Amino acid sequence: MTIEARIRELGNRHRTLDQTIQKELTRPSVDTLQVRELKQKKLRLKEEITSLEARAH
Repeated sequence: MTIEARIRELGNRHRTLDQTIQKELTRPSVDTLQVRELKQKKLRLKEEITSLEARAH
């Protein structure tokens, strides 16, 4: 898999996590632990994307 393909894949996962977080936040009884875990996963994905983009350029 090329770096660009990996970046696209991670970007898709990042967007999906963002949508999941937004849905969770609109629920009447927000599970703050789950939201925190999802945000941490999203941050790790963003960090990996940034790292790969730096290597690609």
